[in-house]
Amino acid sequence: MLDQQTIEIIKATAPVLKEHGVTITKHFYQRMFEQNPEVRHFFNHTNQKRGRQPEALANAVYAAALHIDRLEAILPAIQPALHKHKSLNIRPEHYPIVGENLLAAIQDVLGEAATPDIIDAWAKAYGVIADVFISLEKKMYDDAPWVGFKPFVIEEIIVDTPEVKRFRLVAKDGVIGTAIPGQYVSVQARIAGEDILHHRQYSVIETTEDGYWIAPKAEGLVSNWLHEQTIGTEVPMSAPAGEFILETSDRPLTLIAGGIGITPLFNMAKTALEQGRPVTLLHAVRSMDLRPLGDELDELVDQGLKLITHVDDVSGCMNKSHLEALDVEGHDVYTCGPSAMMETVVRVIPQARYEFFGPSGVLATN
Repeated sequence: MLDQQTIEIIKATAPVLKEHGVTITKHFYQRMFEQNPEVRHFFNHTNQKRGRQPEALANAVYAAALHIDRLEAILPAIQPALHKHKSLNIRPEHYPIVGENLLAAIQDVLGEAATPDIIDAWAKAYGVIADVFISLEKKMYDDAPWVGFKPFVIEEIIVDTPEVKRFRLVAKDGVIGTAIPGQYVSVQARIAGEDILHHRQYSVIETTEDGYWIAPKAEGLVSNWLHEQTIGTEVPMSAPAGEFILETSDRPLTLIAGGIGITPLFNMAKTALEQGRPVTLLHAVRSMDLRPLGDELDELVDQGLKLITHVDDVSGCMNKSHLEALDVEGHDVYTCGPSAMMETVVRVIPQARYEFFGPSGVLATN
């Protein structure tokens, strides 16, 4: 527990963090990668270049400052980070590295404004926050079918569209855990010419007796590497993770997907149909030739799926009028796709649950 003086200092610095947060977190990542290169492989460097990861961290630090006296209020917001940490095998020994570099970044950016009292308060606060993460992640590791990365083998490859391939990956030791519909696995890639390991998360579209099907789109370093692999290639993967999952319910289900955002929703649709729930799926694509999992979706139609495919050769998204035409009263609603599309979905259907591909964030829905 933090003393009252520390809480007051943290809350008083929240406006400063809101103003300078991204500058601090950008400097933090740069400093940490220079001082502790051993942690570089945990991070998506494409998201670093785009500024998405520093922005997501800045939002998280600001939220922690606002709620430092009642951290339980931010537990729902940190669930995606906890699952991502589990999928990447983040361990307790990594937290001091982050803390040291974050405090140094605050000092470097704020200069004399970061008084010893402020740095000391943030050191105490970071310790409390880290302990929360570590304790919650320990439970997740304890419940996981395995911890860290273990070898899977590509047993089957299907060319789905010109952009998407499906891979059936089988555990070499035969031990897997069921992926709850909506969850993902993390693939670890050792890519020629790269000095670090790279990781990418892929939604599980189906759990088999000894492995998983995934359907990566050929974009980004790891996905393009995966598309070049052949049957028999060994691929390290971590256990299923993710909190964007199909909740147990007897309510009708409406799913709204944009492009490759269909991957977590496909498993939801299939499972819900097996449970006897009415399922409606809207899928926006740029063309029917680029429709991921098209044949599988058509098979689900035969099983009762109400499928509405919207084709837009420019954006591959749907607009407000398409969504307003839906009757989702009393439905559970899930959406996954480009951020701009999901922002529209959540404006029209505020109860919709959504999944980000990339760092967790907050949709601009106002």
